[in-house]
Amino acid sequence: MASKCSNVVEIARVAPILSTDGDFSDLREIKKQLLLIAGLSRERGLLHSSKWSAELAFSLPTLALAELQPPPPPVTEEDAQDMDVYTLAKAYFDVKEYDRAAHFLHGCNSKKAYFLYMYSRYPSGEKKKDDETVDSLGPLKKGQVKNEALRELRVELSKKHQAREPDGFGLYLCGVLLRKLDLVKEAIDVFVEATHVLPLHWGFFLAHIYTELQLIEEALQKYQNLIDVGLSKSSYIVSQIAVAYHNIRDIDKALSIFNELRKQDPYRIENMDTFSNLLYIRSMKSELSYLAHNLCEIDKYRVETCCVIGNYYSSQSQNEKVALYFQRALKLNPRYLGAWMPMGHEYMEMKNTSAAIQAYRHAIEVNKQDYRAWYGLGQTYEVLKMPFYRLYYYRRAHQLRPNDSRMLVALGEKSVQVELSQQVLVKSHRHTETEAITVCRWPGQAWDEQVFWSEMGIAFAYLLLCYKTPRKLVA
Repeated sequence: MASKCSNVVEIARVAPILSTDGDFSDLREIKKQLLLIAGLSRERGLLHSSKWSAELAFSLPTLALAELQPPPPPVTEEDAQDMDVYTLAKAYFDVKEYDRAAHFLHGCNSKKAYFLYMYSRYPSGEKKKDDETVDSLGPLKKGQVKNEALRELRVELSKKHQAREPDGFGLYLCGVLLRKLDLVKEAIDVFVEATHVLPLHWGFFLAHIYTELQLIEEALQKYQNLIDVGLSKSSYIVSQIAVAYHNIRDIDKALSIFNELRKQDPYRIENMDTFSNLLYIRSMKSELSYLAHNLCEIDKYRVETCCVIGNYYSSQSQNEKVALYFQRALKLNPRYLGAWMPMGHEYMEMKNTSAAIQAYRHAIEVNKQDYRAWYGLGQTYEVLKMPFYRLYYYRRAHQLRPNDSRMLVALGEKSVQVELSQQVLVKSHRHTETEAITVCRWPGQAWDEQVFWSEMGIAFAYLLLCYKTPRKLVA
């Protein structure tokens, strides 16, 4: 199944009629389109997309009876022939019997049934891969555990694509498969083609992309525009605003929004792990305890619930229970970033640097754009007194989060060490080694060969990261 973070991307592949001109003046028309999208997504098993659309539609004014009667969708001869087997297979798909659904759909010709046939095989392969991965919490080598169905599905869909047979849904699935196979450029091209076939108003989820890219001000402006045009009751938009404030470390504002969201939607579980992070930072132990107990009553086996309970035990310094609940979260979803990150932090608290490195590296495998994992690795290698790795990971974190004071401070502290060593390399390039050694001495400090070569190593690492050759710096 597609992950929650890609819900908004799913929607882009399924909407047939929404415009792309940024016009939100007719909210009733937008609601009708959102309801249509929810139905189309649900028919094809894109459950997160259906849920996302339904939540947005719910936040808009109720439609009159006449407006709730859309024209019936066109039914082809192929749809009629496949209707019985599609209905049966969709029931199997809904209860997660993916192989069974694919078995009955084999040979269907209608586009809707064929999409469900291909899509059923995808989560089946993902489930088998996760089952194989679940007992290994260390970082697996890239490609060590594979979804064996991916390549076969890609070959089949590529043939359809070349014959220009897939509709927008088929193109979306083709893009997902390419992305899973790390064929990013090809995936982007197919996704763009899918949005041309089935366009949707990008304004609904462009803010989500801005948030992922740490462009928080732009994201907040987009979300505020949606609030202003009448989507103020959308729990999805409100939660994303809270997450955005969390990302820029405006803790009080984020807490206030999450508290309001809890009043509006008390049984919501999505993003509650982020809420628990804020409560943990503020040392609000009683509130964190209440949240953990409340979510446990709602659904104790949700990934977010396990993370919240883990944060609660962390606030109580019960390290063994912390590790237990984050491991439980990862068994439920081995690619859940919100569990790998605190797992790494907890191992650091326990002085288990090897396990912390494994957790942070797994987090990077899940999302290379998350600066926290890079920063966590920098901190870990700083504890291990490994300057080359420390500097590399701090720089990667800074590149992803250039305006974060923590990244700047980490780099600044290391630059005090690097700056003199950099001067040494420049001088040694211009002059002799003896002169370079003279330059390397701190005022009033005796020559120390070990210190010198340590600084030279740091400087060399720095130059490798910043410049193609030392001569470029000298020039």
